[in-house]
Amino acid sequence: MSLGVVVLVHTAFDRAEQVIRLWSAAGCPVVVHVDRAVSKAAYHGFAEALGDLPDLAFCRRHRCEWGTWGLVAAALSGSEVMLRRFPQVGHVYLASGACLPLRPVADLIAYLAARPRTDFIESATTADVPWTVGGLEEERFTLRFPFSWKRHRALFDSYVALQRRIGFRRKVPLGLVPHMGSQWWCLTRRTLSAILHNPDRRRIDRYFRRVWIPDESYFQTLARRFSSHVESRSLTLCKFDFQGKPHLFYDDHLEMLRRSDCFVARKIWRHADALYEAFPTNCASAVEPRPGRIDRVFAQAVERRTRGRPGLYMQSRFPNEHWENGITAGPYSVFQGFDDLFANFTPWLAAETGAQVHGHLFAPDRVEYAGAQKVFNGALSDAARLRDYNPNAFLQNLVWNTRGERQVFQFGPRDNQQVAWRFARDPNAQVSVITGAWAIALCRSARRPADLRRLAAHLQRIEAEFLTILRAPWTKARIRIWTLAEFIEAPMAPLQAILDEIGQVPGHRLTEAPQMVDLQGFDGFLQTLKNQGMHPYLVGEIPAGPENEPRQSGAAKPYIVRAR
Repeated sequence: MSLGVVVLVHTAFDRAEQVIRLWSAAGCPVVVHVDRAVSKAAYHGFAEALGDLPDLAFCRRHRCEWGTWGLVAAALSGSEVMLRRFPQVGHVYLASGACLPLRPVADLIAYLAARPRTDFIESATTADVPWTVGGLEEERFTLRFPFSWKRHRALFDSYVALQRRIGFRRKVPLGLVPHMGSQWWCLTRRTLSAILHNPDRRRIDRYFRRVWIPDESYFQTLARRFSSHVESRSLTLCKFDFQGKPHLFYDDHLEMLRRSDCFVARKIWRHADALYEAFPTNCASAVEPRPGRIDRVFAQAVERRTRGRPGLYMQSRFPNEHWENGITAGPYSVFQGFDDLFANFTPWLAAETGAQVHGHLFAPDRVEYAGAQKVFNGALSDAARLRDYNPNAFLQNLVWNTRGERQVFQFGPRDNQQVAWRFARDPNAQVSVITGAWAIALCRSARRPADLRRLAAHLQRIEAEFLTILRAPWTKARIRIWTLAEFIEAPMAPLQAILDEIGQVPGHRLTEAPQMVDLQGFDGFLQTLKNQGMHPYLVGEIPAGPENEPRQSGAAKPYIVRAR
């Protein structure tokens, strides 16, 4: 028994000719279908180029557009010619001009000869198919699809919506159970003849003309009805991405394709010269195709394409909001109010933790990088205008460009607040806030009391909005919040907890807090604000008089630090 090949061609005629000659050289009769969209001149030139081959025929041409009946009509026309012209054919293999035999065709012929009654066609019910893309599973069989999805997308969507709204449903022809699978099959002469000469074929064809993507369901459904032995797999290696589009194989896939031991692969890039020169290659003829050897590679490719690397944004993969695989690439810490309360807090924190500690990265005038750098890792400028073009992307780039080194920076109500939501949603963020600490700088200001009252009200309103965001139910950052009054009363325990969480220096224990700024007269300043009608409630209740002085480390009230 012989193998016959039906080849569907619509482009890359030079490569299609090369592949057809491979099939013919192995003694396989070949029937070629050329898309009707191809010009007559190109068609006749292609036919003349293959005129020297024996057992070669061309079939009636159909317009083959993705998702439409034309692809099924092309396969049916080619199959009819194959069975009529070549009675010695026992199996018919459907291929495209972009398919390339990876092993000698003789291996495939011997493989099929040992299985004369087996049909190789991927065929599964809609309930068992996990790869459908586009939201149409059972509906592709119960609705009508007269419009092209690619050329008339608006009409396609509108007509689907109309049918759903009025409750329209088509009946599946009696005796058929819809199945789906890869369009690239290899059927026995017996099964294919039963499909082609089915007395009910006209009614079945009429039904499938309005099924969406019928080339993935027509033969797959009918093979289940007429075949005595179906192996639900394709002998053609064909991989699809997460959008349902076929992967192209390039020259750098050569070794991977060799490991698969598959008979045929598609879709081969027309300029993959190394693949067309290397294949088909010899291997043990009894070896079963093992596409599973490369499934892991493609699964990783899909994972990388859809999820990407945590915190990475780039031109080739810029995910939609909330689709990203991690907002940032690593942990970082945000401190609000600490540099207002403690003198030289930034260098003290850098010395205690060993982390990269910046000033206010989102300050209104410039980006305050550590060491007053003007350009930071990844060519990030200190220009506020460039940063404010996309503050969220600035933060993501900063963390990505410094992977492996924890970034720590100051934040406050005077800074650009557009990143507040980004802090709150990011599980990598550690946000520590001393509320009302902004009032300390106002206390030492020489501005008029009326101006100070307006500025204090403005800063408190901004900080209150920031706190609302941090306390939102969908917040994922690690949040610590103290009022200024609470923190002044006992600063050591909160500082130790923060440093433990940063964890740059394991087992490090604080013996003294950083030096607080002079709070002399601060209680009077707060009372002045209250007297003017502005209540600084975020500061907390700071007692008046000498009790307002910060406790010294030796006289601090006892505290407990969690042991590691």
